[in-house]
Amino acid sequence: MTGSTSPTRVASEKIPIFRLLAFLLVPPMEFLARYVIIDGHKLPRTGAFVFSPNHYSEIDPVVIGRVMYKLGRVPRYLAKASLFSVPVMGWFLRTSGQIPVERTGVVRGQDPIAAADALAHAGHAVVIYPEGSLTRDPELWPMRGKTGAVRMALLADIPLIPVAHWGTQHVMPRYGKKISLFPRKTITVKIGDPVDLSAFRGKGLDPKLLTAATAVLMADITKLLADLRDEPVPAETWDPSKHSQSEIGRFEQP
Repeated sequence: MTGSTSPTRVASEKIPIFRLLAFLLVPPMEFLARYVIIDGHKLPRTGAFVFSPNHYSEIDPVVIGRVMYKLGRVPRYLAKASLFSVPVMGWFLRTSGQIPVERTGVVRGQDPIAAADALAHAGHAVVIYPEGSLTRDPELWPMRGKTGAVRMALLADIPLIPVAHWGTQHVMPRYGKKISLFPRKTITVKIGDPVDLSAFRGKGLDPKLLTAATAVLMADITKLLADLRDEPVPAETWDPSKHSQSEIGRFEQP
């Protein structure tokens, strides 16, 4: 188990922009929370992989980025295209190689999965949130996943690593607008073994196969979260369509 130890030595892939981002973000993130990382050795130290976390707070990507940096890897994200037009933030996103994704479709001439695939073949770690947005589950369990993470891993033939974290909601609750500064929180992160996709490789990428493989990924993430919460896995994965919920944008919790 890795707790609030010193950051891992910066790897060669950590280009200057990431050093700058770390300089700006690491101190406040360490001030906000202590990070307890379970099975950190399961994060590949070299080579490409898809990293798939659960998602229930707007600050999750920063938390996951902090954890990956602590373990010696630089994260690349599929980020909402609108963020790339935000002053300063957009510059950081572009120069650090993050990947814009249009919620309503793909920008002409740009396929986000193809771009992520290229990054993967360059040996980078790509973070893809399989839920696509903050979970709609009232108890913050992972909801039904989308197929992007699985499709990426199968196309590029690279490991798909599940991860779960718990405690971020105490720093910034789901759809919260304020960060809780005191007292210092504890965020626990557990990294899983690569998802077993052997039953899905080499069989094409039809929707039925991708949906089945995504269900396996979500089950792995949910099991990791159940271990962190010391609670049983829910009997059924939350499906927004069964509760008349949109999977894009904010919503009122029932």
